[in-house]
Amino acid sequence: MPFSVQLGLVFALLCSVVASLGFLFKQKGAVDAPAVEWRHPVRSSVALFSNKWWTLGILVAMGAWVFHVAALALAPISLVQSVIAGGLALLTVIASRVFNLEVSRREWVGVAVTAAGLALLAATLGDTGNSAHGDWEVGPLAIYCGVLTVASGIACLLVVGDPAHTGPALGLAAGLLWGASDVAIKALSGRLDDLGGLVLLHPLALIILVLSLIGLIVSARSLQLGPAVTVIAITSAAANVTTIASGPIVFGEPLPDSGGGVALRIVAFALVCLAAALMPGPSEPQPQPKPA
Repeated sequence: MPFSVQLGLVFALLCSVVASLGFLFKQKGAVDAPAVEWRHPVRSSVALFSNKWWTLGILVAMGAWVFHVAALALAPISLVQSVIAGGLALLTVIASRVFNLEVSRREWVGVAVTAAGLALLAATLGDTGNSAHGDWEVGPLAIYCGVLTVASGIACLLVVGDPAHTGPALGLAAGLLWGASDVAIKALSGRLDDLGGLVLLHPLALIILVLSLIGLIVSARSLQLGPAVTVIAITSAAANVTTIASGPIVFGEPLPDSGGGVALRIVAFALVCLAAALMPGPSEPQPQPKPA
């Protein structure tokens, strides 16, 4: 495996750890901020940023984003997201040791399942780890990101009038939006050599910005309504699943030659994703956000 790809995977692990910290800081700020109002996104954003914990969380998350962009530029997207998904297991440790949240046995089982998934993945890399695999075509990319965006909207609509499931569903919606944004980031990173700083004027840059900002507002509301680790795990799992799948679908990442290798790789991805699902977080009631 080239050193550049190995470095990309190190950035992916750093991204995962820093992102977990950012999520937990944002959650702490979100529950102390006025409730997000869909009809007043600017006012809601200003209210969120007036809280020091939310602002700190955003700054930390920006650091994670830089690591993520670096990882996507250097390594295949499926491997980057698999490492990030594996690093999600560290969320339970951070939540327990740093933020004093109770971690259940089920969450610790998620750590073991993650390790098993990553071990299988490492055994079935094949030629995927030999380059960054950044080739793509407009049609598949547009369809893929479009489907994720529509699915995000459906997830929001399905829980209208269902307060008990609104937090997790909005977390899912935010994860799908950020998954689409990550796929677009990976695609745009492949144009860095040709365009340099002009990538900021590329149409994909605007798409990334819009998806990221909408995802941020949706995520803020999900953190206000749902248990912290539950919502963070669902958001991260949704983003990881969709970006891992984009590897072979959008960017032409090769699958193992043998049928057994393909089956093992599917199992590896499934285990990594299952690990995220096994970490729902503490079940204590979530503090309600302040009224606007």
